[in-house]
Amino acid sequence: MEHSPESEKLVLVFIPTLVSLLVAAEKAKGSALSEEEVVSIRDKATCMVLPFSVALAGDDARGYVDIVAEDCWLEWQRARLEILSSKD
Repeated sequence: MEHSPESEKLVLVFIPTLVSLLVAAEKAKGSALSEEEVVSIRDKATCMVLPFSVALAGDDARGYVDIVAEDCWLEWQRARLEILSSKD
């Protein structure tokens, strides 16, 4: 069954990525972000609604998958650990 972009599931895509916004905010703060700060950044971030296949192509081109907005606090904790461990 072929899917056209019009019939695909739509997803939120943050521009720039939510994880990059959180990394920048944490660097600017100089310490770990609180859950309230993470949620506030997510709520104020610019995002677009795109067909899933378009969002997936963006992830592939970028080389990483952004964190899931609906579960941003837990996703940020996971991503933050990966980022910190990659700096060692």
